[in-house]
Amino acid sequence: MIRRIIKIDEEKCNGCELCVKACHEDAIGMINGKATLLRDDYCDGLGDCLPNCPTGAISFEEREALEYNEAEVKKNMALKKAANNAEHIAESHKKEQPCGCPGSHAKSINRASVVSKNTEAVKSEESCDMESKLSQWPIQIKLVPTNAAYFDNADLLIAADCTAYAFANFHNKFIKNRVTLIGCPKLDEGNYADKLTQIIKNNNIKSVTVVRMEVPCCGGIVNAVVEALRNSGKMIPWQITVITTDGKIAE
Repeated sequence: MIRRIIKIDEEKCNGCELCVKACHEDAIGMINGKATLLRDDYCDGLGDCLPNCPTGAISFEEREALEYNEAEVKKNMALKKAANNAEHIAESHKKEQPCGCPGSHAKSINRASVVSKNTEAVKSEESCDMESKLSQWPIQIKLVPTNAAYFDNADLLIAADCTAYAFANFHNKFIKNRVTLIGCPKLDEGNYADKLTQIIKNNNIKSVTVVRMEVPCCGGIVNAVVEALRNSGKMIPWQITVITTDGKIAE
């Protein structure tokens, strides 16, 4: 359809990002230091970005463009908000470090609730043979197929691999009744988004649960899931849980 839509002159753009912040629909982003219209169907053509541009790089034009899609805009903003909330939770629980990556900072964890090995409670714990709740194999994101019978009507768990070591009751709390995918966004090569997009797009996934550590580098797994959900074109319920480095669920 022919409609009014914004036009950005790259030569005039100074990369100030004021238009990005002014766009309520998240239609504008920065690519190679220049403001760019990311999607025609995110632009409502009202031009809230125009008065915020100090160089006059933004104007209107009439051209063939996709119709403004309010539903897609709302879905995209909901994904972005959820990812930002998870990042805020992680940042609020992040310990101050003298230097370097907080995720690699060495520390000891003192358990105040440790009881004597002579007590009945510990004897009971040691004699308990816990059952694995894992329902499929493989579980590494890069190894799983994009199509598998176990994905049909599945509740999907996408977890940073450190979370299972940090959180004691991980199997019962997260793995139980879910199909499990794990990865490390810092140490694994490449981006998970393409693989996850294919899994979500090609299968009947009921829900997605993301479990990450509080450390900043773990945000990569959330970003990959957000991108995959957006690219899949599906409206799927999803949630994020953040695990602290001392093994608790962040509030």
